[in-house]
Amino acid sequence: MAATFAGAQGAAAPAQLHVNVAHNVSSVSPTLYGLMTEEINHSYEGGLYGEMVQNRSFHADWEGEPPWDLVRHGDAVATRSLDSSTGPSTALSFSMKLAVSSASPGNEAGLTNPGFWGYGVKPGTTYSGSLYARVDDAGIGPITVRMVNNATGETAAEAQVNLLAGPWQRYAYKLVTSRTVKPSIANHLEFTVSHAGTVWLQSVSLMQPTFHNRPNGNRIDLMERMAAMHPAFLRLPGGNYLEGARQKDWYDWKKTIGPLIDRPGHPSPWFYWSTDGFGLLEFLEWCEDLKVEPVLAVYAGFSLDGSHVATGKDMEPYVQSALDEIEYVTGNISTKWGAERARDGHPAPFPLHYIEIGNEDYLDHSGSYTARFAQFAEAIRRRYPQYKLISTDGNSEYATRVNADVSDEHYYKSPSDMMDLAHHYDAAPRNGPKIFVGEWATRSGSPTPNFGDALGDAAWMTSMERNSDLIVMASYAPLLTNVSPGGMEWPTDLIGFDAGTTYGSPSYWAQCLFAAHLGEHTVESSVAGVGPRFFYSATVSAQAKVLHLKLVNASTVKQPLALRLEGVQGAHIARITSLHAATMEATNSLSDPLAIHPVESVATIAGSAWEHTVPALTIEVVDIRY
Repeated sequence: MAATFAGAQGAAAPAQLHVNVAHNVSSVSPTLYGLMTEEINHSYEGGLYGEMVQNRSFHADWEGEPPWDLVRHGDAVATRSLDSSTGPSTALSFSMKLAVSSASPGNEAGLTNPGFWGYGVKPGTTYSGSLYARVDDAGIGPITVRMVNNATGETAAEAQVNLLAGPWQRYAYKLVTSRTVKPSIANHLEFTVSHAGTVWLQSVSLMQPTFHNRPNGNRIDLMERMAAMHPAFLRLPGGNYLEGARQKDWYDWKKTIGPLIDRPGHPSPWFYWSTDGFGLLEFLEWCEDLKVEPVLAVYAGFSLDGSHVATGKDMEPYVQSALDEIEYVTGNISTKWGAERARDGHPAPFPLHYIEIGNEDYLDHSGSYTARFAQFAEAIRRRYPQYKLISTDGNSEYATRVNADVSDEHYYKSPSDMMDLAHHYDAAPRNGPKIFVGEWATRSGSPTPNFGDALGDAAWMTSMERNSDLIVMASYAPLLTNVSPGGMEWPTDLIGFDAGTTYGSPSYWAQCLFAAHLGEHTVESSVAGVGPRFFYSATVSAQAKVLHLKLVNASTVKQPLALRLEGVQGAHIARITSLHAATMEATNSLSDPLAIHPVESVATIAGSAWEHTVPALTIEVVDIRY
């Protein structure tokens, strides 16, 4: 397998790059590039999940029920308090009590919610709302729901909810903006009444339009961003979110399915509450909408506080939960959990090939993972022998010690360290488990990668492509971050967004390009005379007869190349898509989302020889039909 760079930086003579398109070296994994997310940086709550109301179920902490507040217009008099004695379900057995002593038209009282750092209002748009309410006397109603501009007080959309006296009931409403409304995120939501009385509220929701119009679905622009990455899989429910900060906070998937009102929610490990409106079925439907397969991770008894469940009898409930979860995903409707999935609205099973046991268990210094993995693996293989099992105790200097089909390895590096890692797998043994690089990122920019990070990522991706006979899957992490003040816990993140818009980082564009231009085989190649920060990969799509050449110049000087393309005859067109920046620190942002973006060009190749120069600080993807 050829080295990726040699020689001295900035050589005056062109470096020699030889590619033989007729000589396949190894197969490229068809699942090489995929997605990994978890509930971090408000990726779901306040991000991908279409819910716009923050803390819709009035979860309480030491501050009360943030960010809800009381609104009293004019001389209205009212109080609010959390009532633990009444709620619409066993899971949500509490509610917000609004007691209005005095109110009238123009002097309304009620509750206000700022959303997740605002509400993304767009012209000519319908927002679907619902709430659960209980009143003893309907005379307090109706509830008026308004989307209000923070600066001007103008109402962008309004609806009324007529209440019925009696037990808890669910009410639906629509907010429709006019075509003249200006796009804005500086808005809040108000729920007010104009008469005295008492009303109890729970599960107060407003959903924005969703991808494929899926009920309880996902935000359109973020789904479109992910679709453009051409992913093959989604690792779910994602790293630390699976484990929980403590054992009692593990991802108990059975509490995340069924009607929303029956989902109690749980604390995410990143310091905020998850309503679990985005539950297991929503994960699977996300896969379906993107036409990718799930890589299902099951909780294996280890949590972030370092504690673990003892193997044997103590572990049995968690093993059974994993078996039930696999049945929910893949079972037909004649099975217990397949029938449950059908009752949840999805009779057809989902495809599945890989099951991951735990997450980052190389951090379990007690050494318990070997026995924990064995207990899960024995049960899963006995019942589901067709699936490949992924272990999580192997990472770089740590060798997996269990009988796994695939080892999940994670890498978070600086740009220079990621470039130095580009040969990590070149001489790795091929007689052990395959590799899943389940989390990786070059990290120096914040909140999203700068161009130096993109160069490190691209260098690393050339390595994964070159070694994709060993590396069967890879997924960048974290994928998403809400860039509003207070929205991010962990930099560096691939895609940034706020309540209204999104942008792709330079690394995002690099991933889109690499995944969209990937062949089925690596081919024989060699290079000589390039600088120490030049990287490349060469794959071919045999049926289409296209060479996909990735060229990464992470140096501050241009790199001239003399390419010899063996197997390429006659005149050809090279279609070049490039990413370039003047500095390593250059980046994209909400205010300048396309500062760095793909630029397309073409070049003519007269025959098998081609003189080509890769500019400094440039990533190029070159497609040559042969």
